[in-house]
Amino acid sequence: MGSSYLALGDSYTIGEAVAVDGRWPHQLAAALRAQGIALGDPQTIATTGWTTDELDAGINDVAPQGPFDFVSLLIGVNNQYRGRPLDEYQVQFQALLQRAIGFAGGRADRVLVLSFPDWGTTPYGAGSGRDLGQIELETDEFNAAAEVISTQQGVAFVDITDISRDTGADPAMIAEDGLHPSARMYALWSARALPVAAHLLGRTD
Repeated sequence: MGSSYLALGDSYTIGEAVAVDGRWPHQLAAALRAQGIALGDPQTIATTGWTTDELDAGINDVAPQGPFDFVSLLIGVNNQYRGRPLDEYQVQFQALLQRAIGFAGGRADRVLVLSFPDWGTTPYGAGSGRDLGQIELETDEFNAAAEVISTQQGVAFVDITDISRDTGADPAMIAEDGLHPSARMYALWSARALPVAAHLLGRTD
């Protein structure tokens, strides 16, 4: 069984269009186990399309029973996609991060935040008719806000947005829906998060 893990998010955490073991939190847990860290597969609270407030409501519905040994949070792309304001995101993200820390037994050093990818680089984005430069700008603004808030709270922040931009046009890195990452891209996210997560869980090699 190992240590407990709670993964909070949206389509990128639930792994829309990939198998369960292809989701980045599951790949991360497996990679940590391979390093000798006994972390169980995550309890996941995530749904495709969720914004920050919808994730908050989803957490209320599930009422997960902590404390958890490790918590991850990845949220915000749907706020950006729907044109929701940045200042609203900042307030709601901070509240969610506080909840995540609470689920980790008050230990900010057991929480990991991932940035969200630039969906404008995907085939779906290219065909969306949206201003791709604006998507890029807003993606950076939202992620920068999340990083500032995470740092202020003593929470580790892992930026994977550049991976999405470097690989978003590669069919092997995108699921069949043309929008969401494939398990191969999630593996890159997991690999980037792995040393940070291992450090948080008490192993630094």
